[in-house]
Amino acid sequence: MTRILIRVGSSVSDDVLETFPHLTRATQPATTTLVGDLADAKELQGVLDLLSALGVDVIEIVTIPE
Repeated sequence: MTRILIRVGSSVSDDVLETFPHLTRATQPATTTLVGDLADAKELQGVLDLLSALGVDVIEIVTIPE
């Protein structure tokens, strides 16, 4: 597992957040940070593809050291 932080350029609604039950949300003005453990690059790509399909712009992706 790799701990990942994904910052997006908008507030993510509860309905959208339910799509990612393994990620937690921290909302700051005009951004939302999603943090969670992802198994591999394929799972990360799946999250990114779904965010894109939902119209959510990704601003930053950071790997969090263990």
